[in-house]
Amino acid sequence: MRSIVSFLVSLVSLATLALAQQDWPTFGHDPGSNRYSPLREITPENVTKLKRAWTYQMNPQGEQAGMKGASGGSSETIPLVVGGIMYLTTQFKRVVALEAESGKELWAFDVPDGNPARRGLTYWTGDNQNPPQVYFGTDTGKLYALNAKTGKLSPGFANEGVLDMKPGALNGLANASFGLSSPPIVYKNLIITGALVQETPSAGAAGDTRAWDVRSGKLVWTFHSIPRPGETGSDTWEGDAWKNRSGTNVWGYFSLDAQRGILYMPFGEPTTDYWGGDRKGANLFGTTLVAVDAQTGKRKWHFQAVHHDTWDYDLSASPVLFDIKHGGRTIPAVAQVTKMSFVYILNRVTGEPVYGVEERPIPQDDILPGDTTWPTQPFPVKPPALARNSFQRSDIATVTPELHQFCEALFDSVPGGMHAGGPFTHYSTTPSVIFPSSIGGGNFNPSSFDPTLGYLFVNTQDLGSTNVMVPSKDGKAFDRVPYKGSMRFWKQDERLLCNQPPWGRLTAIDVNTGEIAWQSTLGVSDNLPEDKRNTGRPNLGGSLATAGGLVFIGATDDSRFRAFGSKTGKELWTEKIEAGAHGAPISYQGKNGKQYVVVAATGGSQLFDPSRGDALIAFVLP
Repeated sequence: MRSIVSFLVSLVSLATLALAQQDWPTFGHDPGSNRYSPLREITPENVTKLKRAWTYQMNPQGEQAGMKGASGGSSETIPLVVGGIMYLTTQFKRVVALEAESGKELWAFDVPDGNPARRGLTYWTGDNQNPPQVYFGTDTGKLYALNAKTGKLSPGFANEGVLDMKPGALNGLANASFGLSSPPIVYKNLIITGALVQETPSAGAAGDTRAWDVRSGKLVWTFHSIPRPGETGSDTWEGDAWKNRSGTNVWGYFSLDAQRGILYMPFGEPTTDYWGGDRKGANLFGTTLVAVDAQTGKRKWHFQAVHHDTWDYDLSASPVLFDIKHGGRTIPAVAQVTKMSFVYILNRVTGEPVYGVEERPIPQDDILPGDTTWPTQPFPVKPPALARNSFQRSDIATVTPELHQFCEALFDSVPGGMHAGGPFTHYSTTPSVIFPSSIGGGNFNPSSFDPTLGYLFVNTQDLGSTNVMVPSKDGKAFDRVPYKGSMRFWKQDERLLCNQPPWGRLTAIDVNTGEIAWQSTLGVSDNLPEDKRNTGRPNLGGSLATAGGLVFIGATDDSRFRAFGSKTGKELWTEKIEAGAHGAPISYQGKNGKQYVVVAATGGSQLFDPSRGDALIAFVLP
């Protein structure tokens, strides 16, 4: 009898695995955030035949122009697909379920308090007592649990399906800002949440990571993102600088090594962003990748990517888990993409760099009054930086004579030229050009990984900040303000960048060697002459890799959706869409056996992308 039961359990497990392969059950497709679909119907040979299968307008009033009715601004949502049903959050205070083959709305939940997380939601399969559920956070600090079939609140979770996460997070500051902007992640009986908090002032809500019982909503563990006295890392804060400190939060994506039970948490920078005079020290766990026991929250290892961060170089992209074949052995690895345009590849069990990391000196002659910077920063030996991280006058764009003239005049508007330099040049009281910008070379952009090639696909941008630091109103700190009316180093009215192209790139890294396999220009500038348009464009959002040999990506502010060959980096297919796609695409197999590729086109991102839309678009072969 026992053997029959074991056999039936095995069959159920195999069926569940097969379904997961056809579906897109979590934002990274798998807990390790590979964003790799094993589907192979769409190939380099037939991708040009892709057609729209359906378009779902996320605005229930149908007022796409101008995004009327949008309460949460732009959307960076990544839909989920489980068992033929698609789930997503929208910027219209709604969470919806759609029929995956047609885009037909099956149910909609109107969020009564705040806006649902802009980057999506998570799915739990349920158990013998609980049906499958979807969970999402809001910018008002609530965590909702809905019945995945009906869209109704799940009464067994917290307070009739709603958990108030603010208690225990506000540091005694009743009006502190706290919420969620990205999906939580589920591990066994736990749902694990990050935090959305303010970037200024220094005092505010804690950015701690917390785990809750997935059934009841009861708190199980808390990881202090800013160590308390006696905890690991507390000695990296001078005096009482840790008290009531905000920031240092996972506002992007978690990843899991489910087999080993390890959770990977990419933490952002402590508050405030650009002046650290009141938080001297290395400031753990600011801008740090931390690995913890997923069941208990106990730290296993950490890697700080920026010591005493004063650049807003938050870690936010999902750590990508894969195995490396190197030196005759297999290494379990994790890759962390960064705003600095570095990719750190670490042993995911020990935290040790696979290809080496060097602490190198950084500029010390441009430190703001009252601050004490860190003398070195960690540079990966391999792979090289994927985007520009330095600037000098000779790098001014020559794309057109008019652009060159404008950008030279901007740079020379400061006697001796704007303050600029190499990696980790500081923001200054002299107007500055800083590369990468606070938006970064990379950002929250979810990368994708093809295990058959060993290629990690990373999209980046070469976009500089133009800012000047001025004393704060109370005279106790410094604030960053735009220079000449803009935070970006560009000709703002034409959205043409002042550095030489490429302005956006898609890169394949061979993780088995640490070298770049290929690098392609990503995006076009439509307002340039046809022979000069291939500049690349600023981009936010991520990619999708498929077993069919393709990498799909939106991301760019030119409102295009593209497919590149995984092996070659050749752009094979381009489709004009309603707006910039600043989330990341997914792929799944419909009940009709067809492979679908879906992306949300909403525009209006942090890049001040002028395009605005509310379309969720599905593509399929005819």
